[in-house]
Amino acid sequence: MGRKVLLRSICVALLALLSVSLVKAEDPYRYFTWTVTYGIASPMGVPQQVILINGQFPGPILDVVTNDNIIINVINKLDDPFLLTWNGIKQRKNSWQDGVLGTNCPIPPNSNFTYKFQTKDQIGTYTYFPSTLMHKAAGAFGGLNVYARSVIAVPYPTPAEDFTLLIGDWFKTSHKALQQYLDSGKALPFPDVVLINSQTQPTFTGDLGKTYMFRISNIGLSTSFNFRIQGHTMKLVEVEGSHVVQNTYESLDVHVGQSLSVLVTLDQAAKDYYIVASTRFTKTVLTATAVLHYSNSHTPISGPVPTGPTYQIHWSMKQARTLRWNLTANAARPNPQGSFHYGKITTTRTFVFANSAPLILGKQRYAVNRVSYINSDTPLKLADYFNIPGVFNMASIQSLPSEGPAFLSTSVVPVSLHDFIEVVFQNNEKSLQSWHLDGYDYWVVGYGFGQWTNASRKAYNLDDALTRHTVQVYPNSWTAILVSLDNQGMWNVRSAIWNRHYLGQQFYLRVYDPIRSLANEYDIPRNALLCGKAVGQHP
Repeated sequence: MGRKVLLRSICVALLALLSVSLVKAEDPYRYFTWTVTYGIASPMGVPQQVILINGQFPGPILDVVTNDNIIINVINKLDDPFLLTWNGIKQRKNSWQDGVLGTNCPIPPNSNFTYKFQTKDQIGTYTYFPSTLMHKAAGAFGGLNVYARSVIAVPYPTPAEDFTLLIGDWFKTSHKALQQYLDSGKALPFPDVVLINSQTQPTFTGDLGKTYMFRISNIGLSTSFNFRIQGHTMKLVEVEGSHVVQNTYESLDVHVGQSLSVLVTLDQAAKDYYIVASTRFTKTVLTATAVLHYSNSHTPISGPVPTGPTYQIHWSMKQARTLRWNLTANAARPNPQGSFHYGKITTTRTFVFANSAPLILGKQRYAVNRVSYINSDTPLKLADYFNIPGVFNMASIQSLPSEGPAFLSTSVVPVSLHDFIEVVFQNNEKSLQSWHLDGYDYWVVGYGFGQWTNASRKAYNLDDALTRHTVQVYPNSWTAILVSLDNQGMWNVRSAIWNRHYLGQQFYLRVYDPIRSLANEYDIPRNALLCGKAVGQHP
């Protein structure tokens, strides 16, 4: 009898130790409470209404680590429904947390919603911003930096410090007035300024001889910019979660919705230098400046601001082709990035999506393959989960462009889980486009001028193309990407140029498997907000 008691005691002790080890092995949880309010700031030197998070403009920088579990309780104190989206975070098996109107009911005024997601197997420089109405034009955006775990090496020495630079165009016109412009059928006006961290001339201080990381994101509404630092070169090391071949640049183009990281060594004479961001492909060039201040400097910035490229499309495309995957570097996991040989996989389907700017019912709209997207009052993800009919249309967008008038539809493109697809973004307009896909990154395998054809594949980079979540398409040009559909859910494909997104240049990709399984996708969260035709359903 004593022996049985002893064995039982040993088993209990082992189970206790096992449970402790499992708790220790679980990825960390990070908890935040963010209150969203209106406030007054003076980004242009004149007071104007902005949107604050916890009283901050821009919002708090979210610094986390690979595989952290992020719990953010967002309290909406605005007079509009509100959502935040996590730009570039893959939301593995979890489009419920995507924070766009196709997947989430907006948070009503004086209410809250708690986002729960994991930065699973990700590193890099990302952003968050409002996905509702034109709130992005008023603020509530911020940096989201995912650092590598200590056990996973990065392919460069640890910098002395990180600087997060949120750069974008800005309007003196209020976000509600801009929304009224678009609702009335008018085009978005030209922005008034470009700002760095919502300031006119912020300062970044470092020590002579040390190397610093600049995390640069374009959080603007509509305009690309060129970034440069007077007298210094920049070593590009990361683009939207991918380590890249570490080329050195004097300046870099960053398009709407994109992010990248560069290393800069303070190896010049100890004085102050201009940091510059100026608009690209615009008749009027807007320029923002900041100050790179050497800590032992006694000489302020002076002289003309260094000039950069303005409308050289060939120059920009040539630079874009130099961005390559670092095949020998790991990303968030120890295996090399190049261990996934994307160029040897046979594609299952090809889509060619052409943007356009039609008038529909006498008002300016934007479309994809003639279809201009309209939001439903029921999130598409909820309609799909609860089998609610009549909410979205999976037959409106065709896989290739066609002739005919544009029309309105809540458009969804159906695809199957584990497909490997080729997507060509065809731009027949005179303005640059910027395309984003939620829930994924993808290989950018080709850029070209004119019309894409099957023969264009001969120029694809099938060896070390960069993976990213937002890609530019130059005027009268095409861009080709390859996507491994390994993340089930309802995912937004949108123009990152916000007025085009707001007026219909978007759709949803339904990545589907008929067998519902937690191995493929998480179940609906218990705290899911219900609206539209989903009211009364039980999560």
